[in-house]
Amino acid sequence: MLAAIVAATALALIPQDSVKPNDGAAGARKRAAPAEETPAQEFAKGDAIPKLRFERILPELPLVRPVQAIQQPGDAASLFILEQPGRILIADPSKRDTKEAAVFLDIRERVNDGGNEEGLLSIAFHPDFPRKRELYCYYTASKPRRSILSRFTVSEDGRSADPASEQVLLVQPQPYSNHNGGTVLFGPDGYLYLSLGDGGAANDPHHYAQSMDTFLGKVLRIDVAKAGEAGDPYAVPADNPFVGKEGAKPEIWAYGTRNIWRMAFDPKTGDLWAGDVGQNIWEEVSLIRKGANYGWNAREGFHEFKGGKGEGPFEEPVVEYHHREGMSITGGQVYRGTAIPALDGVYIYADFVSSNVWGIRMVDGKPTKPAIIAQKRGELIASIDAMHDGSLVVSAFTGGQEKGNPGTLWKLVEAPK
Repeated sequence: MLAAIVAATALALIPQDSVKPNDGAAGARKRAAPAEETPAQEFAKGDAIPKLRFERILPELPLVRPVQAIQQPGDAASLFILEQPGRILIADPSKRDTKEAAVFLDIRERVNDGGNEEGLLSIAFHPDFPRKRELYCYYTASKPRRSILSRFTVSEDGRSADPASEQVLLVQPQPYSNHNGGTVLFGPDGYLYLSLGDGGAANDPHHYAQSMDTFLGKVLRIDVAKAGEAGDPYAVPADNPFVGKEGAKPEIWAYGTRNIWRMAFDPKTGDLWAGDVGQNIWEEVSLIRKGANYGWNAREGFHEFKGGKGEGPFEEPVVEYHHREGMSITGGQVYRGTAIPALDGVYIYADFVSSNVWGIRMVDGKPTKPAIIAQKRGELIASIDAMHDGSLVVSAFTGGQEKGNPGTLWKLVEAPK
């Protein structure tokens, strides 16, 4: 009963046009048109997906709005926990009595977390760490309001990053405080990928997602191993799809996205999965492909978005879900661990508000029908991250999302049969 009350409270606390660190569409519930049903989608048949349960880790460690938990290459014993206000902590997840964590990096004085969706939002270590002792951070700053991609140098022992070593690689002005959704990560090709939201407000009023002269509403792909020809701190891969095209930023890998909150590569196939937060009615899961246009704001999921514009062809989602089932998607991971063999190859994603966790498989290029495989009432799921062994760690807000609210970490494990 208490869990149900907490979950209901969490829904009530969601502010107008601000759903989670990545989104802003709760107010759409009042202005949404009658629901258009999903076009008939042919789902594949596949093996049953096992049910999961949430197992608490680091229960004694105080956390403030944790939005990501990752591991350093070569270190399977430590968890690097990202707090939205601007800190990264290190802890051993096997030590349940941990009450205080070491601080790996603290840049709170540089980070603007004034808006619900602003803050330190994503980090990634260089895949060739520790030979390249580099940490990449994506965060928002103020005066002027902007999003920043930076590189920091990590100490020889790997236990701290030097705040004074920051090298700013990319800056994107932000017209509004919301839709800052982003994930920074490295692909199997060694290049860095970054997703950015459409700039905020609602309905993409400036049509940034379809405009090729801005990073807003895009997935970018850059080469951080070398400088650009004009002295830029990164280079653009020659095979990026819009290199040499007039009026288009060459860093763009894909466009027409609204507000991707978490994307991840399948370590086996190399596919790039993303959860793209919807506006009025539909949340979507997409596979991000080179040069593809995902349709926002002409499209929301499989559906036409009234008042939007854009020129297709559009890349359709893999699957979508209605706001009856959740309000703000949290993109997840393809499971490639060994602890749950029946889960191999399943893409696992969640909803921040309803706390539903779904699983789908791809069979001959088609998804199986999404199955709810777990739920944790009262926990607002901000991220699902894969550890070196393939196990999945969930970062969540507890009981609401006011500034300074506490958070929790969970491991997804197989439920009793």
